[in-house]
Amino acid sequence: MRFHAVSGQPARQKTDCAIVGVFEPASLGVAATQLDGVLSGRLARLVERGDVKGRPGETLLLDVDGGPCARVLLVGLGRKAGFGRKQYKKALHAAASAVAKTGARDAVCHLSLEPVIDTDAYYRGRLAAEAVGHALYRVPAIRSARQPARPPLKEFGITVSSKDQLAEAERGLAHGRGIAAGMSVSRDLANLPANVCTPGYLAKQARELAREHKSIRTQVLDEPELRRLKMGSFLSVTAGTEEPAKLLVVRHHGGKPGSAPIVLVGKGVTFDTGGISLKQPPGMDEMKFDMTGAASVLGAVRAAAEIGLPLDVIAVVPACENMPSGRATKPGDVVRSMSGQTIEVINTDAEGRLILCDALTYARRFKPAVVVDVATLTGACVIALGAHTSAIMSNDDGLAEELEAAGRRAEDRAWHMPMAEEYHDQLKSNFADFANACGREGGAITAACFLAKFTDGLRWAHIDIAGTAYLGGSQKGSTGRPVPLLVDFLIHRA
Repeated sequence: MRFHAVSGQPARQKTDCAIVGVFEPASLGVAATQLDGVLSGRLARLVERGDVKGRPGETLLLDVDGGPCARVLLVGLGRKAGFGRKQYKKALHAAASAVAKTGARDAVCHLSLEPVIDTDAYYRGRLAAEAVGHALYRVPAIRSARQPARPPLKEFGITVSSKDQLAEAERGLAHGRGIAAGMSVSRDLANLPANVCTPGYLAKQARELAREHKSIRTQVLDEPELRRLKMGSFLSVTAGTEEPAKLLVVRHHGGKPGSAPIVLVGKGVTFDTGGISLKQPPGMDEMKFDMTGAASVLGAVRAAAEIGLPLDVIAVVPACENMPSGRATKPGDVVRSMSGQTIEVINTDAEGRLILCDALTYARRFKPAVVVDVATLTGACVIALGAHTSAIMSNDDGLAEELEAAGRRAEDRAWHMPMAEEYHDQLKSNFADFANACGREGGAITAACFLAKFTDGLRWAHIDIAGTAYLGGSQKGSTGRPVPLLVDFLIHRA
């Protein structure tokens, strides 16, 4: 897909499909009004007749004779007074989805001319490219039936009001294209079934990233090396499975020599049965998504390489399965982490923190500027924040605010939650330094408190994406979140 920005009147832009907006209740947007001048008032008549009402995400495709375009796509924008980034992104997604169903090979989107609240040319371009990439995404080919043909759409442009906005819009489109590529990596990996996307498969894909991008280097550590590193906590989770564990280290080299990298740690449990603390069967199929943290940080590194960010970014991914067997870790077992701290395993289904803690200890060797871990860690986070907002917990309020701000800018929202001392006290153990789980109360926070015990001296944040990483039911599949948040954070750090 090629993206570009143009300036000037919509009526002068030649394209297979012109995309314009209609506000609610039934009024043409800026671009639609301008284009209607060369269409003899046809768009205004459609609005007057009630053929399009301007409801958010509503679309109506018109075949037009003459003029600068073969088709006009009218897109509902909702109410003008509240037209912000969220509404703009929704309209873009609806537009791209509708255009993809046509035979158009190129389209010019004039929605960027509308008054989007607090959104400059850069973000108008970036959100456009992200939305198009998201709308055109197709799940990996697994069905026996022939895959549907990909849409013929090859070029997508946006319009800006003046030439002095072109450079920023083009920069936004380039960044959005990189983010969309990163989201595709994340969604592809997460959507694959667990009998395909094993720890070994993740390692193969990490090496593939290095083959595709000169700035990326990949290292894969196997179980003998993990034992030499004394990663007893990580290896306790993988004890019950036939699939060997892997630790992936994927680095984008973009910074100056000697500069401190940003380390992203992603939970890579490719299937989570709960282990001996077995989960209930309903919904267990969705536990293939328990490696979405890993998929997200690999996607963020891919985006950093695509964009060419001038900083070092390292993804550290502990990858394994959590399965029951005669060799599996049992509730009540005590394991020793790479840090030397001992952990009483109260619940083998609280396994994500057991693999992340050793990965966080391993990350110290890079002398990072900051460490951010990403994980589908707790059901408690889903109860607290639902499917709309990720949770942030951190030992550094400034870092937490950076991540929150990145989420707001990227329309990939997250919320900073507390980590008071009282929550840490809930993890006390009679038999080890601390336990891996406690009661249900404040479960998302106590999970983060566990991880915090391995972050002394680090600027660290934890993002729990259990509610936002994927959808269930008829919409079942990966959302690609929080790749936009992570990449926005990296862009503002670069």
